[in-house]
Amino acid sequence: MAPTREPGQKGINWSNIAVGAIMNMFEVTTLGQPLEVLKTQMAANRSQSMLQGVGTIWSRGGFLGFYQGLIPWAWIEASTKGAVLLFTAAEIENRSIAAGLAPGWAGLLGGMGGGIAQAYATMGFCTCMKTVEITRHKQAASGIKPPSTFAVFMDIYRREGIAGINKGVNAVAVRQCTNWGSRMGFARLAEDTIRSMRGKKEGEKLAPMDKILSSSIGGALATWNQPIEVVRVEMQSMSKKPGTEKLGVFGTLMYVYRENGIKGLYRGVTPRIGLGIWQTICMVSFADYVKAWVNRK
Repeated sequence: MAPTREPGQKGINWSNIAVGAIMNMFEVTTLGQPLEVLKTQMAANRSQSMLQGVGTIWSRGGFLGFYQGLIPWAWIEASTKGAVLLFTAAEIENRSIAAGLAPGWAGLLGGMGGGIAQAYATMGFCTCMKTVEITRHKQAASGIKPPSTFAVFMDIYRREGIAGINKGVNAVAVRQCTNWGSRMGFARLAEDTIRSMRGKKEGEKLAPMDKILSSSIGGALATWNQPIEVVRVEMQSMSKKPGTEKLGVFGTLMYVYRENGIKGLYRGVTPRIGLGIWQTICMVSFADYVKAWVNRK
């Protein structure tokens, strides 16, 4: 995120922890979770079109089907990962700019560091349980009554321990590192470009719509890494084929490629573009304004 310190302020800005948690809770409770559910549905069911994915989700509870996994897993994930992301990214970005780096590079480094931190601190567990919640309906399609989410959690923990709950966390870390590095880096670069086109000086504030446009560009361009997301979903899905349960990140990527080709590695990219844009608007543009307001207080 952009520097949030007032002139003369020193030390760590701890308020970014609360701002990050609040902003990410807002993001996931509005448009975030429906787009996340649709993206995961398409990544886990690579033969489905987006329209078929929407139909399948609707059949699981109508409008509420798009909020499957929101409570408690998505809320737990959103509040914790948002706090870790914003705090870590802001501190790295502030120090990078103070060291003389351009905003685009500072945003890239901040996003990468924040993405890695949130992945290993909170997201391995949460994304695993959220993916279980979204994909376990595939058991019902084969005539097996799916267990509750908590029962699944306890079963995984008994069989595989913490490593099982965090299965796919390395793929999550790679995804989040590239996700937020790209989102923040491209967003800050877009801000600089728009500022130059508007004839504004370096550091001069942009209009709200310019900030939103910059975040939209960053969020859309960051979806280049969709294959990593497909791999993550496949590793955490409850519907693996026999023999694929212990595949690593690269092995899973090659499995998806053999099964579905290059198109399979980009399943769900359309809703993810929407998700990436909304997440970046919330966690970059809106968060910048909230942080500035908190600092003034």
